[in-house]
Amino acid sequence: MKAKYIVLLLLCICTAVAAQDNSNKSDPINHKHHHQEDSTDIFFRHLNLNEVTVTGVTGDTKLKHATAPISIITPQVLRSTASTNIIDAIAHQPGVNQLTTGSSISKPIIRGLGYNRVVVMSEGVRQEGQQWGDEHGVEVDGSSVGSVEILKGPASLMYGSDAMAGVVILHAQPTLAEGEMRANVSSEYQTNNGLFHYSLQMAGNQKGFVWDARFSDKMAHAYKNKYDGYVPGSQFHERAGRLMLGVNKAWGHSRLVWTAYHLTPSIVEGERDPETGELTSNYSPLTSYKKSLPFQQVKHYKLVWDNSLSLPSGYLKAIIGYQQNRRQEFEESEDEYELFFKLHTLTYDLRYITNEWNGWKLSTGIGGMFQKSGNEGEEYLIPDYRLFDFGLYATATKAFGDRWTLSGGLRYDHRRLHGYELMEDDEMRFVDFTRHFNGVTGSIGAVFNVNRNLNLRLNLARGFRTPNMSELASNGVHEGSIRYELGNQQLKAEYSLQADLGLDFTSRYVSAQLALFANRIDNYIFTHRVAEIIDPDYITYAYTQGDARLLGFEAGIDFHPVHSIHFSNTFSYVDARLTSHHSPLTSENKYLPFTPAPKWTSELKWELSHHSHSTVAHHHTTDAAHRSLLNNLYVAVGFDCYLKQTHIYSADGTETPTPAYALLSLSTGTDIQVKGKKIAELYITADNLLNKAYQNHLSRLKYADENVITGRHGVYNMGRNITFKVVLPIAF
Repeated sequence: MKAKYIVLLLLCICTAVAAQDNSNKSDPINHKHHHQEDSTDIFFRHLNLNEVTVTGVTGDTKLKHATAPISIITPQVLRSTASTNIIDAIAHQPGVNQLTTGSSISKPIIRGLGYNRVVVMSEGVRQEGQQWGDEHGVEVDGSSVGSVEILKGPASLMYGSDAMAGVVILHAQPTLAEGEMRANVSSEYQTNNGLFHYSLQMAGNQKGFVWDARFSDKMAHAYKNKYDGYVPGSQFHERAGRLMLGVNKAWGHSRLVWTAYHLTPSIVEGERDPETGELTSNYSPLTSYKKSLPFQQVKHYKLVWDNSLSLPSGYLKAIIGYQQNRRQEFEESEDEYELFFKLHTLTYDLRYITNEWNGWKLSTGIGGMFQKSGNEGEEYLIPDYRLFDFGLYATATKAFGDRWTLSGGLRYDHRRLHGYELMEDDEMRFVDFTRHFNGVTGSIGAVFNVNRNLNLRLNLARGFRTPNMSELASNGVHEGSIRYELGNQQLKAEYSLQADLGLDFTSRYVSAQLALFANRIDNYIFTHRVAEIIDPDYITYAYTQGDARLLGFEAGIDFHPVHSIHFSNTFSYVDARLTSHHSPLTSENKYLPFTPAPKWTSELKWELSHHSHSTVAHHHTTDAAHRSLLNNLYVAVGFDCYLKQTHIYSADGTETPTPAYALLSLSTGTDIQVKGKKIAELYITADNLLNKAYQNHLSRLKYADENVITGRHGVYNMGRNITFKVVLPIAF
């Protein structure tokens, strides 16, 4: 099976290389494009981010003028990162973690907060895929993501409820310049779980008519580690498509985007043989790519109409999106589902942003969504419900020369939730109820550019989040979480107040960043284990709330004493505690559950060759670039250290400590050139090189059954994994 996929990969490479070689013979536009790409890579390589334009704030702004902390993940970094999904690809950023269920499902955690406290934006609209579930990931094809912005801290001002912890903005690849038409073929293979992935793209821009089409396919069998061997139920199959059609004109743009995403992940139950302690499986062999019971079938469809109109004093932006999320769970039969959630979401956003005048920039807008969720299966966890909300906001930014930038704004939100009654076997399963929530949020901040190298920033923001339907009304077995869940209709909305203090320093040889934050949350909602037994096969968890505070920081430094060597280090830490609760606080219940462990990452990178095409002033450099077969060649050694996490919510056995562990990685990558033109990018990454057996503190599989032979609890994370990736750009 593996040999077949390797042969297919080699055939794709040979075909695309031949096409690229022919197209490059008469393609002056291609040469121009690579000038721009190479200069951008140099720009990011030196971590000189002061001039990067970001869009996750009020209009476009330069990063050095952003008052709130923002991380940028560039296209080159995404392409060179080995991952199994898009959240896995960004989880190495300081202050960012992932809550995982196997290798196919990841949820973003920002500064210790996740679930409905993080908004994910994709195709310009908020991704709505029932993110309240532990095992519900982000239904976005990673191949379609061009770059990522991560806003850390309350962003309710611009994104409304649920953006308390921050926002992950997944940007699609930008439209091509006038007259260009390009294709892209990418593929990868991972040795641990046999993951095989390929993606085909075709895009163009002819006389202002733009299009972009992509198809991606990914499959993996069960992953393995040193203690568990192959982990049954960790295989998955992912398939996705995207089509964008639109026009780019002097008056602005209008684009229609359609995406389809299908994911079939099997479910890791973690059950073990009582005599041998080995994980039990109902399928064979474990290297099969076929799904096994139990499994989920997730389908997500999205249609977005994105419009921007240029006006004399600014521009008007309007985005309307429709999403349908279909989540089925099969437990006993591959033909009959037990759970079936169908979620319809209509989102709208209308905003007006002024041009800058006398240092001022203003923005105002209205946005919101309508949701309809229904149960079409035989089992129930949450009731059918309707949701409607809207928000009004206004922001202002004032620049005082090149030294000071002030920004702030206010927002009002209203949300209405209605859950419907359900009778089951003459018993009331769900009662009919309606809740209304209102919230006023805002932020104010300042950036002081001390000099060309040093920036100081301070921001104070208020966040807002309403309880979701799972927290309010769940009443049933959550198979993916392996527990019975009980909601609480009396829950109040969460409010947060966070202060951020940041420092950025960039020089010729050193780049450093420091971000401190203090966050207080009123009415923090979380689950805890209760003594009541509703189903004898499952532990019962109920939702409760209390006040909380989170303190932490992210620090990073990059030494580059010579042009070709970089030694970078980052450290992130968060201390999350309850300050009040309905029961007395003790050492067992004073910490918030599922707080990420302190994380230190380090990388030593050696760039063996790099020839820029951005200038022809140095003739010998240009000649060297044309003679060289390899360009942008690098070798890197990575070290990820997760310290032990003993700050846990241990009451009622909800959470257990996690010991420290360290992972070593090696990676290399290069561009392959023919006659000075790039025909391919190659990347090889070896993660967990020493095959360390470990459990991430945020892995839900950590709480599976005990191995009675070894005494170890739960399932361990993936062992050594080597990834081979090739990207083939083709120009016409």
